[in-house]
Amino acid sequence: MRQSVPSRAYRSGPTTGGLRPQRNAGVPDLRRHARTVDDVPDIPFGFALPGGQPPDPNDPAQMQQFMAQLQHLLSAPGSGPVNWDLARQVAASQLAAAGDPAVSPFERNAVEEALRIADLWLEPATSWPSGIRTSVAWNRNEWIYKTLDVWRKLCDPVASRMVGAMGDLVPPEARAQLGPMQSMVATLGGALFGGQLGQALGSLAAEVLSAGDIGLPLGPAGTAALIPANIRAYGEGLELPEDEVRLYVALREAAHQRLFQHVPWLRGHVLTAVENYAAGIRVNREAIEEAMGRVDPTDPESMQAIALEGIFTPEDSPAQKASLARLETVLALVEGWVCHVVDSAAGERLPNVVRLGEAFRRRRAAGGPAEQTFAALVGLELRPRRLREATVLWAALTEQRGIAGRDAVWGHPDLLPSDEDFANPQAFAATSSDLDDELASFDFTAPGAPEEPTPGEDDKS
Repeated sequence: MRQSVPSRAYRSGPTTGGLRPQRNAGVPDLRRHARTVDDVPDIPFGFALPGGQPPDPNDPAQMQQFMAQLQHLLSAPGSGPVNWDLARQVAASQLAAAGDPAVSPFERNAVEEALRIADLWLEPATSWPSGIRTSVAWNRNEWIYKTLDVWRKLCDPVASRMVGAMGDLVPPEARAQLGPMQSMVATLGGALFGGQLGQALGSLAAEVLSAGDIGLPLGPAGTAALIPANIRAYGEGLELPEDEVRLYVALREAAHQRLFQHVPWLRGHVLTAVENYAAGIRVNREAIEEAMGRVDPTDPESMQAIALEGIFTPEDSPAQKASLARLETVLALVEGWVCHVVDSAAGERLPNVVRLGEAFRRRRAAGGPAEQTFAALVGLELRPRRLREATVLWAALTEQRGIAGRDAVWGHPDLLPSDEDFANPQAFAATSSDLDDELASFDFTAPGAPEEPTPGEDDKS
């Protein structure tokens, strides 16, 4: 009999990777934002003294340190629209304040063993060999460091429009008088966005379970990575054994690696879909003007109160709606394939595979509080809304064409199901089976979209 995940067990799953942030530590309580993408964390600017504490206006020493940091911030503009150094510092400070345990040798060995077993189980469930070249265990801060290059690629275009809109707030007749001082507007905008982005990434780092957990190819290609601290906390929330949850996460990560490693055009295809959607996000200048009107450089409280909610809104146009549909479709296809092959591979081997599968489908379809906070900040919702339909479609393809025929659909972007095909998966599977002869003539490694450079390969630890 098919089991379902008790709603209590699902709701009890940790929303911040098991962390219990304290308000006086300068860390946002994300549970207050679990049902809306219109809010951002309590201290969204993210500027604070080391350790996450905001400055005390009545403490001259703290005020002096705060103003020195602010002066350095405004005098050292970055190379792009986002102050990524600040983003990284804010994320690291937030994680340090809440707790970011180091990976123990036992956890590292457990992760490597789980990924080894996962690869063995996936062999009969897919037509491709392993896509894993390196198996690693990351702490939360390592996840940020190793994925930052892709976040930069996705967020810089959105941030540049915000910074440009801030510059446009200066009246034309005043720009000549400001002279070089006008560059401080862009610097402040980059710092504002960098601080908020740092908090959003810090919150995500406290939730994600693996490198491919949110469906994007964020980490270095061929590197399968799990985050033991978050897996342990998530398993406690589900009231399931940690080793079973770890193995299920390893199966998902290994499946992601196979898919992106053996479909060379997919990385570029997914990231381009995100970028095209981001290109249609517009800036609400009134919201920027209102936020900047609350800034008093001499008052730290005003800096802490700045919030950028409502600044980014999707353009209401047919082109943007089409971009959103393409993005949601490709995310659903990737996630649906992973869910289908993982459930097939786990089979009778994992006692709680039904509960785990349902819990992960709900988790991915709904998005956690940190994911919703990220959506509020940059306007990007990276959720596979049609995940269940996509999973059914891949199952229908497997039944109609077999494992090799199912995976051959990834041979070219034009062969993938469309959004309309989700409504009738059996019809698509039947039609697709008629293309076997044509598929046989395809060079499976032929490019659809160009493969993106591998992010993070040149990272220096």
